Amino acid sequence: MGKTLLCLGFGYTARALAPRLQADGWRVIGTSRDTVEADGVEMITWPGQEVPLDGVTHILNSIGPNAEGDPVLAAIGSRIAAASGMEWVGYLSTTAVYGHHDGAWVDEDTPVTPSSQRGDWRALAEAQWQAIPGLPLHIFRLAGIYGPGRGPFAKLMAGKARRIIKPGQVFSRIHVDDIAQVLAASIAQPRPGAIYNVCDDDPAPPQDVLGHAAELLGLPMPAEVPFDEAGMTPMARSFYGENKRVRNRRIKDELGVELLYPSYREGLRAVLEAEDMESFVPPAEPPGV
Repeated sequence: MGKTLLCLGFGYTARALAPRLQADGWRVIGTSRDTVEADGVEMITWPGQEVPLDGVTHILNSIGPNAEGDPVLAAIGSRIAAASGMEWVGYLSTTAVYGHHDGAWVDEDTPVTPSSQRGDWRALAEAQWQAIPGLPLHIFRLAGIYGPGRGPFAKLMAGKARRIIKPGQVFSRIHVDDIAQVLAASIAQPRPGAIYNVCDDDPAPPQDVLGHAAELLGLPMPAEVPFDEAGMTPMARSFYGENKRVRNRRIKDELGVELLYPSYREGLRAVLEAEDMESFVPPAEPPGV
């Protein structure tokens, strides 16, 4: 019998995963709030249409939580719990559940101690999924996601990029194609109850990443702006309220994953090529006055 993946929230990550499975003959169903199309994917509008569970063997949930937890479980949790033939369920969470660690390393055994609203909501949603008896659940705690269409190049080319400096601040990141290969590896060798950090090998200061992107484009280094003077939105500032380095050893040891992009350097080069900006010509220097 063929395998069927139901993607609850057919977004950026699901779009990277689907072709990998389709190439092996999988049926893929996706949900979206709006009417969208995706090659070979059976799309349904939800909320609105009924979510099909008959024949579904695998579920990937990437729909974000709210203050009450996971809206998917609030709507169809009882149906998921009662579904038969389920082989794998993946929940896309975030490393924000670990909270702030002053730049120290964390791994999957680090206690969940969120220090932001988004971390609180994700921790609650994780617990709700874990409370479903017998569910073959796998939790993936994702670092900052980037990839084609989600890189720094457009902002740099528009002259709107700033290198915001907060001494000691680092972030972990992950290219969307590496998320897809981690999910595919987990699907191929399920370990119900497993939790995986999904990030690259090189937590780095945000100003270094932006500076490297500028170098790839041949643009001048964006101006440095102290964090306290950056005038950021509350949401943007909240990301700087957490400082940690995230270990990814488990995806390598248990799933045998070899990252396509072990650092932002390889990843940004791939994004540049995918976005077809290799031919970008930096603007000429203004004439002297």
